[in-house]
Amino acid sequence: MEEEAGAGGGDAAPAPALAELLADECYADFFREDFDVKAYTSQSIHQAVIAEQLAKLAQGISQLDKELHLQVVARHEDLLAQATGIESLEGVLQMMQTRIGALQSTVDRIRVKIVDPYNKIVSRTAQLAKLQAACDLLRRIIRILYLSKRLQGQLQGGSREITKAAQSLNELDYLSQGIDLSGIEVIENDLLFIARARLEVENQAKRLLEQGVETQNPTQVGTALQVFHNLGTLKDTIANVVDGYCTVLEENIKNALDIKVLTQPSQAVTRGGPGRAAMPTPGNTAAFRAALWTNMEKLMDQICAACGQVQHLQKVLTKKRDPVSHVCFIEEIVKDGQSDILYKFWTAVTQTLSSQFQSATDSSMFLKQAFEGEYPKLLRLYNDLWKRLQQYSQNIQRNFNTTGATDLFAELQQMEEDAQDIFMQKTQDYDPEKALKDSLQQYEAAYLSKSLSRLFDPINLVFPPGGRNPPSSDELDSIIKTIASELNVAAVDPDLSLAVAKNVAKTIQLYGVKSEQLLSTQGDASQVIGPLTEGQRRNVAVVNSLYKLHQSVLKVITNQSSFPAAAEQTVTTALKAVHDLMGSAVQPLLNSVGDSVEAIIITMHQEDFSGSLSSSGKPDVPCSLYMKELQGFIARVMSDYFRHFECFDFVFDNTEAMAQRAIELFIRNASLIRPLGEGGKMRLAADFAQMELAVAPLCRRVSDLGKSYRQLRSFRPLLFQTSEHIASSPALGEVIPFSIILQFLFTRAPPELKSPFQRAEWSIARYSQWLDDHPSEKDRLALIRGALEAYVQSVRTREGKEFAPVYPIMIQLLQKAMATLQ
Repeated sequence: MEEEAGAGGGDAAPAPALAELLADECYADFFREDFDVKAYTSQSIHQAVIAEQLAKLAQGISQLDKELHLQVVARHEDLLAQATGIESLEGVLQMMQTRIGALQSTVDRIRVKIVDPYNKIVSRTAQLAKLQAACDLLRRIIRILYLSKRLQGQLQGGSREITKAAQSLNELDYLSQGIDLSGIEVIENDLLFIARARLEVENQAKRLLEQGVETQNPTQVGTALQVFHNLGTLKDTIANVVDGYCTVLEENIKNALDIKVLTQPSQAVTRGGPGRAAMPTPGNTAAFRAALWTNMEKLMDQICAACGQVQHLQKVLTKKRDPVSHVCFIEEIVKDGQSDILYKFWTAVTQTLSSQFQSATDSSMFLKQAFEGEYPKLLRLYNDLWKRLQQYSQNIQRNFNTTGATDLFAELQQMEEDAQDIFMQKTQDYDPEKALKDSLQQYEAAYLSKSLSRLFDPINLVFPPGGRNPPSSDELDSIIKTIASELNVAAVDPDLSLAVAKNVAKTIQLYGVKSEQLLSTQGDASQVIGPLTEGQRRNVAVVNSLYKLHQSVLKVITNQSSFPAAAEQTVTTALKAVHDLMGSAVQPLLNSVGDSVEAIIITMHQEDFSGSLSSSGKPDVPCSLYMKELQGFIARVMSDYFRHFECFDFVFDNTEAMAQRAIELFIRNASLIRPLGEGGKMRLAADFAQMELAVAPLCRRVSDLGKSYRQLRSFRPLLFQTSEHIASSPALGEVIPFSIILQFLFTRAPPELKSPFQRAEWSIARYSQWLDDHPSEKDRLALIRGALEAYVQSVRTREGKEFAPVYPIMIQLLQKAMATLQ
């Protein structure tokens, strides 16, 4: 008992007796949520241990009673406090119930006072609404009767009062909006009259608009537009008018391209059976095409007329304002981000042209062939149409600016600019002319393809596979005529001219490729020993052929009137390639001639120039042997090889460079001759004179050789001048390079002062090659300085007392030369 009492004093853990009770399996069923008394009793009976079970249950009940007693004793004060709280709660609830009853009685009394006035207010409000509706309807009826009477008088005034009549109708429409006026006998006749009057005013305004647009009368158009604006149908009416123009033009385009109409004369003779395709009969194609182009000209007239009318309409819309609201009519049309009517109309026309042309040519091969074959004629019609539209834009702008037939305001001036007219200038994102010509793109592509074929065919014909000869003059004339014909036909349009010019450039390139394949590149093509070989003859013929093509095409371009600069540049670029090919063809021969000339000139060092002056003071022979050989070789080359070329200017342009090179080599080698005696100077001076005669066949005039000729003339007097005079010569540096003069002064020095090539132990030929590889005067002077420094070193080595007399002059010249290079 003590343990149980101690356990019952707290909440932490159950008493031991209770714990045993909870742990006993006999009582486990009583803890289950779904415990069933009947099921438990029935189970106990079946187990046949009733007495034992009853004893067990009695023991458990006893234990529970003890535990409850302990709990009541332990929590006696808490239980008393809870009992007292329940009694207080019952008192509060009784008081709340009393107050709720009182509130309910008060609400019932207030409801009786409010409901009756509310019902009366609802009734009076309904009466007032009906009275107001009746008053509004009466006012409308009175106003309708008044306006109807006024409208009768306005209609009797004819077209002069039509805008006022439209204003009355607009107000009548406003009065009829949102209300049902049917069944009101007093205005039934007036409503019928108003409906008829509205129809009459609309029809009269439409006739006035059509007449004004056709006759380009801005007053009539403005009046009609004012009527539609007053009626509130301006936007819809303009849209219907523009759509009507578009529909008419679409029908016109279909009729112009109707193959059945175009072939009607031939159809009248022989009627085709069911399913027979409409096509021109053999021999009647000319009549078919004549009818087609007649229809196309009429179609362009119709498009131009329709565009003019829409343009006129837009101009009036742009300038016309409502006299009451001062709203410009064009603002009513283009508001909500919609495009102006001319743009809308032009877009519809160009799209219709594209679609109708496409469908017509898809269904008729004859139409397609006509448009592709005679595309320039079709393009000319389009260009003429565009020019007429632009001219009309300028005229209509000028007329509107001078007549003042419409109501204008100062702030409207900006809207009068041509920016409102798509035919006057294109915008950044829309080109109306391009939109017009988009319908021609497929025919342009086909025409250009056929044009290229027409240009290529004669070239492929005159350059057969395996052929070895260039075209004859007649064949080349045929090619040039084809080129001229294509360019002349394409002259109707700058863009077409440029496209055909590109085809011509391709044609010239093809001719160049075919000609290049004929060129001989074997060794005999560059020989200069014997007469012309077969390969050289063929190369000459190819160059002459290319030259004739170049000159002929150049003449064709020159004769073209208003030829676009871009097209001319395209053809000129192709002709430059031809000129370059000509140069490539003759270059091997030029190289051989140049090599031979150099080989002959360098043989001057095999002759003796160290002799003294003869007693007569004149050289024994007029010139040296190498000079005679050079003159004979150049004369033979010009006679045997270059005279066969017909392109004299081209030949001279190349041989003049060769002449300049020959003079350069001659002066270079003449300055290297060591030793040079007085007799040698006389003979070398004669060679200088003969050199002019030697190179004369290579150029138009020797004086045309420029700096080379001046060097030749300036160097000859230096042969006989003292070193001091040479150093002070005005030709030094400006005409004759310092390096050449210094080389020449080596010939006046003693053998100890070796020339640069002698110091380097080079042959003259190798030294000449080094000079060619180092054209810079700085490099050449550096080599000469090395030779002079080596000479100084050698003098010091052998402990010489003085330098050669020419050495100070050479040092002075070298310093002067280096100074000029700074």
